[in-house]
Amino acid sequence: MRYYPVFLDLAGQPCIVVGDGKFAIEKAAGLREAGALVRVIASRDYKPGDLHGARLVVDASEDPEINGQTWEEAEEASILINVVDRPAQCRFIAPAIVRRDPLLIAISTSGESPFLASALRARLERWLGSEWGPFTALVGRIRRQLRERGVPIAEQTKVYRRLISSDVLRLLRSGHADQAAARAAILARPGAEHSGQVALVGAGPGDPDLITVKARELLADADHVLHDALISPATLELCGPQAILEPVGKRGGSESAEQDAITARMIELAHAGRVVVRLKGGDPFVFGRGGEEMRDLLAAGVDVVVVPGVTSALAAGESIGVPATLRGVASSVAITTAQGPESMTRLRDLAAASDTLVVMMARANLAEIAAEIGSVVGRARPAALVSKATWPDQRSVEGSIGDIARMADTAHIDAPATLIVGDVVSALTARALQLAAI
Repeated sequence: MRYYPVFLDLAGQPCIVVGDGKFAIEKAAGLREAGALVRVIASRDYKPGDLHGARLVVDASEDPEINGQTWEEAEEASILINVVDRPAQCRFIAPAIVRRDPLLIAISTSGESPFLASALRARLERWLGSEWGPFTALVGRIRRQLRERGVPIAEQTKVYRRLISSDVLRLLRSGHADQAAARAAILARPGAEHSGQVALVGAGPGDPDLITVKARELLADADHVLHDALISPATLELCGPQAILEPVGKRGGSESAEQDAITARMIELAHAGRVVVRLKGGDPFVFGRGGEEMRDLLAAGVDVVVVPGVTSALAAGESIGVPATLRGVASSVAITTAQGPESMTRLRDLAAASDTLVVMMARANLAEIAAEIGSVVGRARPAALVSKATWPDQRSVEGSIGDIARMADTAHIDAPATLIVGDVVSALTARALQLAAI
C-alpha cells in the first residue's frame, strides 16, 4: 500500500492553492467547504517563500517550473503538497469522494487512473442513496447516547447490526424521518428482547452477477445464512464476514437436511433475535418450497421477507439464447418437474397444453421424461437440455425430444439440468440461417 488513507481536519487551518485555472478553482472550493482558510496564488504571482505557514498546499498551476519550485519549498518546510497530475510530486493525493454527509467515502487508485476512481464513485452514488446521510447521523446520535449510558461495546454492536438490517433506511428513503427515528429508538434499547427476521432469498441460477441488489444487502448483513447445496461459492462470498454459513441443501441420492429441521432451525434463530437468510437457488417460490417455509414461519410469529430471484426455469433457456415465448411461435409456457406421484401424467397433460414446456430437475430420469413428452408432441419436437445454467461449467445439447436423452449421455451432461421442449428451441436458429442465406 503506497498511500496511507486519512481524513484531515482542516477547519480554520491555512491552506494555499497555486494556479488560476479550472483545477485551481475546484481545489480551492473543496478546501473552503472543509472549513480551511484558503489563499489562492495566481501562477504568475507565485515566488519561493509564499508557502510559509501553510498546513497544506495544492499546486494546480500546470507549469513544470512552478511545480518544481513549490515541491522543493514544501518538502523543505515539511508541508503536505499535491502537485496536480504529477504523482511523483505529491505527498498526498485527492481521492474521488462519495458525499452523503456526514458519511464520506473516499476512492483512490493510488494515482493510476483518476477515471476509474470517478467511475467507481458514480456506481457507489447510485447504490448509496441520499438516505444514507441522515441514517449515518441517526446512528451517530444513538452511538453517543449509548456511550453516555455506559453500554458495553458488544451490546452497542448488536444495536448497530439491528439498525442496518432494519427498515429504518427504507423509511428515510421514502421521506418518513419521524417514523425512522421512532423505529430506531426502539431498536436501540440494549438488553431488550428483539425479534429476529428470516429472509427467503432467491440466489438466481448460479452466476452471482444475476443476484438482486436487495439480496446482496441481506447477505452482507445476515447473522446466519442457511443455503442450498447448489449455491455457487462465488455467491456465498457475498456474505458478510460475521455470517455463519449453514449448508441445508437437499440432494437426490445424498444425505440431506429434512425440511422440518430446516424450518425449525430458522424459527429458533429468529426467536433468538438473529437476522437469517434462507438462500435458495433460482426463485424461492418456484419449486423451492419457499411458500411452505413462509407459511410455517408466519405461523410461528416470525417476521418474513421474500426476495425474488431469477428462476432457473427461464434462465436455462436464456443462457443458450432460447426464449420461453416468441411471437408467432410460442405464447404459453408450462414449468414443472418430473418428481412425485402422477408426475408422468402431469407431464403429458402439460406437453399437450403448452407451446413451451420447461422441466426442472430433469436429468436423473431424462429417458423416461423424453419418452412421455414425445408420445404427446411427437419425437421430432425440438428440445434442449441445459446443465448448470449460467455457471462457468455450463453445458448443453440441442436436438429432438426423441434423441435428447441419448445426446445427453454422449455429451456427459450432468445434473442439475433443465429440459426445454418446444419450437422456440429451433425457431431463432432457423431464422438466423434464413438471414445468412439472403
